[in-house]
This record gives sequence, structure tokens and C-alpha cells, in this order.
Amino acid sequence: MSAPPPEPAPAGGESARVVWACYRHPGRESGVRCRRCERPICPDCMITAPVGFQCPECVRQAPPVRSLRSLASRPVVSYALIAASVAAFVPSLGPGAGPGGNPLAVDFALYGPAVAAGEWWRLITSGFLHYGMIHLAFNMIILVQLGAMLEPTLGRLRFGVLYGTALLGGSFGALLLQPGARTAGASGAVFGLMGAAVVGMRRRGVDPMQSGIGGLLAINLVLTFLIPGISIGGHLGGLAGGAAAGALLFATDDGDRGLRSAGVAGCVVLASVVFAGSVLLV
Repeated sequence: MSAPPPEPAPAGGESARVVWACYRHPGRESGVRCRRCERPICPDCMITAPVGFQCPECVRQAPPVRSLRSLASRPVVSYALIAASVAAFVPSLGPGAGPGGNPLAVDFALYGPAVAAGEWWRLITSGFLHYGMIHLAFNMIILVQLGAMLEPTLGRLRFGVLYGTALLGGSFGALLLQPGARTAGASGAVFGLMGAAVVGMRRRGVDPMQSGIGGLLAINLVLTFLIPGISIGGHLGGLAGGAAAGALLFATDDGDRGLRSAGVAGCVVLASVVFAGSVLLV
């Protein structure tokens, strides 16, 4: 194993940013060093370990661990969420459902007056309803991509808490800006997953734009404001809720079991506050 290279001196004074090059891909910028050999590594070479990221060479000398991009664990929670959304969409394929409509939306979509009347479950069930095949497919494609990355990294319980917090954040944002609209879709929760992914990458020293997540989030934010009929409050609320939950979970990710449990508890408290705020808002 070669010795770690000396750290380069910052150009242009103390305030200049130090730039490392990946030892396996010299043309790629790196912001992270392997926790074992301390050599700089780019996102393609980063493999998660109990104490941070390691390079492929160090991983081959250790017990198998999970890669950030090719994780062995199956995202079971993500698949369950997708199955629930598809099952809720099936009634809209039958006769009499109307063009692109979902008959379950009458009783389960987010609608401020109904929530004010005590139908609080709409804050949750609305995240599993969709208006049309394109609406469903777009959200599920992004969910399976982000779930395959985040769920094995966080674990099933913490990923589920993250998704629930983001979903409730989206409901709060939708009620805040358009309480009289019938809102449905997993978009708020999906935006929350994107926000959590960005927070997690930045905490690990990874450039979200280099990974593609930053660009995906930027494009979806632009579409949120350009396409009529999209719930701006739902998207922004979900993004804020997911980013906040992600900050709690990733801040405790490298700690012991008790610290990780504290992160989960913090997300539960946050979700409870958002839920109560949504009920009081209407």
C-alpha cells in the first residue's frame, strides 16, 4: 500500500480551496479521503463503511461492505411504497373513473376543508394517490432510484422515517399555499428524498452536482414553477421536511446505536410537529 500523498499547499493564500485528485482517476476532483489509507477518492470510488468511506483497494482487504452506488441490500421499503401507490392507482383504470382521475381522491386526497372537519388521514393517504399514469410513473421512477441509494445506506427504519417526514412536510406546504385544492401525489416525499440525498452527500464531502442528484433537484424545482397545476407548496414543503430529516439522520449516521436512535427520535418529533401544524393550519 502506498503512503498517502502530501497535502497540496493552497494557492492564492489561506482562503483558497484545496483540491485533491482521485488516486484512481487523476482527472477527477475529490473532496474525501479513504478512512484507512487516506488517499483521495472520487464518488465512483467511495464505498461506505461503518467509519466513513473507503477506497476499493482497502475494501478488498476487509469484510464486504456497502457501496454508495451498487448496494447489495434490496430497498424493500421503497418497493413497498411503490406497490402501495400502484395499488391505489388501479381503481382509476376501471370504467367510470374519468379521464386521468382517481376515484379514491374524493375520500383520500389532501383537501383543507376535509382535514379541518377531522379527516386528518388525508395528510398521509394523499401521498399514495396520483392523477394519471404519467404522474404516477414519474414519481415512482425517481423513488426507486433514490430509494436504491438511500435506503441501504440509512437502513429500512430510518429510510421509512425519512420518507414519512418528507411526506408530511409536503402536505403542510400544500395546505399552507393552497388549502382549497385537492392535492395528491408522492412528489412532496420524493422532493424530500432528493433534499436528504443532497444533505448526505455534502456532509460526506461529495459534490451533489457531480453525482447528478443536484441537477435532478434543480430541474425539478424549475419544472415546479413552470408547469401549471403543480403544487408548489407540496414540493417545497416536502423538500424542506426531507432535508431537515436527512440532516438529523446523517448527523448521527457514524455514531453508535444510541446516537442513531436519537436521530430517528428527532425525525419523529419533527414529523409530529409538522402533522400537528397541518391540522391546526386549516
